[in-house]
Amino acid sequence: MSDTSTIEAVRRFSRFYTGQLGLLDDGLLDSPFSLSEARILYELAHRRDLTATTLRSELRLDAGYLSRIVKRFEARGLLSRRSSPDDARQTLLSLTEAGHAAFAPLNEGSRQQVATLLEPLSPAQQGELVQALAAVERLLGAPAPATPYLLRPHQIGDIGWVTRRQAMLYAQEYGWDETFEALVAEIGAKFIKEFDAKKERCWIAEREGAIVGSVFLVRESDEIAKLRMLYVEPSVRGLGIGRRLTEECIRFARQQGYMTLTLWTNDVLVSARKIYQAAGFKLVAEDRHHSFGKDLVGQNWNLTL
Repeated sequence: MSDTSTIEAVRRFSRFYTGQLGLLDDGLLDSPFSLSEARILYELAHRRDLTATTLRSELRLDAGYLSRIVKRFEARGLLSRRSSPDDARQTLLSLTEAGHAAFAPLNEGSRQQVATLLEPLSPAQQGELVQALAAVERLLGAPAPATPYLLRPHQIGDIGWVTRRQAMLYAQEYGWDETFEALVAEIGAKFIKEFDAKKERCWIAEREGAIVGSVFLVRESDEIAKLRMLYVEPSVRGLGIGRRLTEECIRFARQQGYMTLTLWTNDVLVSARKIYQAAGFKLVAEDRHHSFGKDLVGQNWNLTL
């Protein structure tokens, strides 16, 4: 049996957390939805054809309470029902277009709220927090995510986020100054302005709704493509995300008929160089240079496709 101090510590954290996110407010994130209603919207927005039985079991809601919420959503046109083709006794619930539209500002508001909460923390502190939260979930029996991460194309706001995160991480890990941020911003801006969807790509790695890595493939010429700005968040290193992002670049470059995939890096980026070597890239040139406030050894690597 748990001792009194442990019980009180958990209760104290629960009060702190609910207060930080305003979970006890009448309307979550200044919306007309309660916390329970917002959670139901979240599950319906991210999963298809849920039954009321599944929702009730997973969210641990009273059957009558859930039924009333479902009826209100249906009356407002946020939700539709249809009979399950596998079991006529079960009804499948889905969000309508109006339901997705109602959920969108809630989802974005939640992202912004957490981003504001994390803003004062350094990258190292954020990584420590993520690890601590994962430990809490594991110790209290939360199931591991079925998919550790997903890859998606870039969206509005991604390039600015990637620029900021890379600037912060390289400053923390290697002591690089703001001129590196300027370089990354220039590369990102050029990618957006001159983006050729047939010959170029950006892959964003996302885990549980958060960006945890990215890479760009840009056209150098009809025969040469360039891999740029590979990065992975410290909190998810070890999941193979960097290797997967590199493999996606290689696969796409081959599909588009490029003959060579090239990249430029620095010898201090040991983990990235190991990924490139494992993928078959060969070192073709090195040069010493003073950039980003440091004396560095730049390296050019090529992969014949």
